[in-house]
Amino acid sequence: MQQTAHLGTGMGWRPEIAEAVERMPGLDWVEAVAENVCPGHIPDSLVRLRERGVTVVPHGVGLGIGGAERPAAERLTALAERAEALGSPLVTEHIAFVRAGGALTASPRLEAGHLLPVPRTKDSLDVLCEHVRIAQDALPVPLALENIAALISWPGEEMTEGQFLYDLVDRTGVRLLIDVANLHTNHVNRGEDPCAALDELPVEAIAYVHVAGGFERDGVWHDSHAHPVTQPVLDVLAELASRVSPPGVLLERDENFPEPEELEQELQAIRRTVAAGAARRLLPATPERAAELVTVGRTPTGAERAPTEHVTVGRPSGAPIGAHASPATGADPRTTTTATATADPASPEGDTGTGPDSPRQRLALAQAALLSALVAGTPAPEGFDRQRLAVQSRALTGKRADVIAKVAPELPAILGDTYRPSFFAYASTRPMTGGYRRDALDFAEHLLLDGRPQDADARRELSDWWLERSGPAPVSTHPVARFMRRARYTLIGR
Repeated sequence: MQQTAHLGTGMGWRPEIAEAVERMPGLDWVEAVAENVCPGHIPDSLVRLRERGVTVVPHGVGLGIGGAERPAAERLTALAERAEALGSPLVTEHIAFVRAGGALTASPRLEAGHLLPVPRTKDSLDVLCEHVRIAQDALPVPLALENIAALISWPGEEMTEGQFLYDLVDRTGVRLLIDVANLHTNHVNRGEDPCAALDELPVEAIAYVHVAGGFERDGVWHDSHAHPVTQPVLDVLAELASRVSPPGVLLERDENFPEPEELEQELQAIRRTVAAGAARRLLPATPERAAELVTVGRTPTGAERAPTEHVTVGRPSGAPIGAHASPATGADPRTTTTATATADPASPEGDTGTGPDSPRQRLALAQAALLSALVAGTPAPEGFDRQRLAVQSRALTGKRADVIAKVAPELPAILGDTYRPSFFAYASTRPMTGGYRRDALDFAEHLLLDGRPQDADARRELSDWWLERSGPAPVSTHPVARFMRRARYTLIGR
């Protein structure tokens, strides 16, 4: 694995705070959502930042590399084009699935509109490793993958998050984007110890680190990216920095943007936390220091370990990626056996197949059943926490409504206070099968065919909006358009 470039301290670039980001003192790099950047029309703010020597990294959200289908060639091409247009040293994506169904399951294709966790199983890992290799071959720069936050857990998982990520790196050489806020989220929502995950991670594979805010409600942590960074998240960052010097650390903020001074204060807190973690990492290794760390509930790592101390972690301390065997026993110290992919002997190495009962099809069926329960109201798959599924389902619908409001701001303006309840009622029986713009049109069409809004002026305005955006088919030939034309003439008098 090549040495990861040093990035420094960064900020998530968003159009709403572009000017503030440009003025931030001491900013080394920025990250932009890949799908929001057009290679032929790079925003002027990003152009100016690049001219000043600020690194720009494209961060993808729609690839769905953890899904059952192989990564779409056009999505990989789009990521590659953005990396080249921005002169980026790497691109990043998420270990997640965002769509399911389709040919592999002989069921309708569904879109989640959100990042959903993959099961930490051998089947899932086999499929993911194949997808990572496909992506690596298609991209002109290294790929780094991010751990995600989750509200739900898959039943029957075979690995911890640290073990899953360790094997992924071991088998593919992919880099990692570690989100410490997501580690905290999974601690609250799934009872997973972030320190244990850090102990099992191949920290030398970290490309950079995300830090973001959120909030807790009714025992559930919501990774909102719209609230200040909390102390527990900074504590996880300090733990990571006490184990390794991260090449880069970046603050994410996606909504409810505060004044620039507040964002700069958060960046300063991140810098102080990383420095404090580094100071702990550099303390001498003594029995007293080891005892102190054990007292506070953290496993000593690296230079902090006393020479006589024995600690069982995900792999031997200092062992390179690929060196699973324990020097003492010759056995893998982890509790799972996932080092070799099971592939059809007649298939190319690493090919997980598409036939009946192949790892790919098993994963496809499992993900389709889960996503259908979340967005289409079908029964919960066996083994899932139904209450948590309900929370996740409401969260998906809420995010869907929020994105539609951004993609089509005219809709909440026309519908007013009825927008959100109307959308939730619509979404409860109509899962998203295309993009958000199609979803916005379908929502408006649903309301109009149902005779809503009740206010005639609002209905006329919504009808005009839909007709202007309903696609290339001539209005005279579109059946819904013809229906609404007739309805407007008879009901509205136009």
